[in-house]
Amino acid sequence: MNDIILLLSRATKCGRFLMPKVNPGGHFHGTWNVSKRLLSSFRELKQLSLPQVQVPEPEPETFKGLETDFPCLAKNPSTGPEPVYSRVISGYNTYTCNEPFYFKHHDGVIPELNIAYETWGELNEDKSNAVLIHAGLSASSHARSHLENPEAGWWEKFVGPGCAVDTSKFFVVCTNTLSGCYGTSGPSSINPLTEKPYATTFPVTTVEDMVHAQFLLLNHLGINKLYASVGSSLGGMCSLMSTVLCPDRVGRMISISSCAQTHPSAIAMRYLQRKCIMTDPYWNKGHYYGRPYPKMGMKLAREIATLSYRSGPEWDDRFGRKQIDPHQHPSLCPTFLIENYLDYQGESFSLKFDPNSLLYISKAMDLYDVAESFPDIHTALRQVKCPVMVIGVKTDILFPICQQRELARLLSEAGNDAVTFYELNSIYGHDTFLLDLNGVGAAVKGFLETELSENGRARKRKDITF
Repeated sequence: MNDIILLLSRATKCGRFLMPKVNPGGHFHGTWNVSKRLLSSFRELKQLSLPQVQVPEPEPETFKGLETDFPCLAKNPSTGPEPVYSRVISGYNTYTCNEPFYFKHHDGVIPELNIAYETWGELNEDKSNAVLIHAGLSASSHARSHLENPEAGWWEKFVGPGCAVDTSKFFVVCTNTLSGCYGTSGPSSINPLTEKPYATTFPVTTVEDMVHAQFLLLNHLGINKLYASVGSSLGGMCSLMSTVLCPDRVGRMISISSCAQTHPSAIAMRYLQRKCIMTDPYWNKGHYYGRPYPKMGMKLAREIATLSYRSGPEWDDRFGRKQIDPHQHPSLCPTFLIENYLDYQGESFSLKFDPNSLLYISKAMDLYDVAESFPDIHTALRQVKCPVMVIGVKTDILFPICQQRELARLLSEAGNDAVTFYELNSIYGHDTFLLDLNGVGAAVKGFLETELSENGRARKRKDITF
């Protein structure tokens, strides 16, 4: 047998057997004998019984992947019923200015202006005890509950008898911000000339426009000078802008978790939120009223915003790496509690606020620069003559603490001797102004009720480093 194999190997060249060669005369020579021996060897091979090698059948390809049915997407439809904003909040008053209201940019003008507002406490005889609370981006005029609307307000624990803003001492006013959707003129309001919602034909809005609208309301209420202007976040921007634009009409000012100029990181964060809404196929260039609603874009925008409202230390303390169901195999749907929380925040907010209002107000915050109408920021802040309190939070991502330090320093450099600065070490980030009653509430109450001189402290302060 081995001889046969050896013969075959020698007789094979490049997979071919050597065949007899023929010379020009027609005679065979050379390899003929080898070929004869090969044929004889093949006959022998056919008679042999060779051991067979068992070649395994190829196994089927091994693969097991995820199911492509994602219940986390099915439970959040891409569109939904259009919110009825008048039902979100009720019990507010409405001031209607029947004169055209002019905006700062693009020669914008609307034929009339509506301002939703609520009040608490009693205005004294000389109308000197009014405190104006400026709402944040998504807040309404409902800062505190009252008989007309017993639902808890967005600053419920901070406003009321004996509270930080004491309604037994002060007449408190809170408005819904211009471009909002809770009663004040905005994109979802009806244009009286067309009898259709303004949508994105509503003029681009600035913080200056918001302040001008608020002071029209104060004129209507007969309030010539505020005892105090108080605001957080966007409200802090409005509070400072009020004092810069109308210095003779503000007695003292509080700015919480805000700034003099918008930080680029905040602009980037809000840009992504707007992009989520504007790329939603149902946004329809802002003309979605009475049509499918851009719910998914709004939901994603709020989830992004929530990242900037709280802080890493709180996430770690509150959620850590805890899973929704530790016994469930992971999938591409939410696995961790923090994901579930963001999903809940986006879902619950997506039908409570008008997407166009979010676009307009967030853009106003990005455009905000208290010095825009002045040669420089020092000139702008020199307009502020009244006592000022600036509060910042170390864990604030949206308005970094450096911005409040800078604002306090610039006000002092501008010649204001009545600047008080508080730096809070709260884990709640930007939302501290809504949650920290001890830190924020105590500071606000102390500042409002402490006797201060009109243009500074009762005793001039020494140099302070912020």
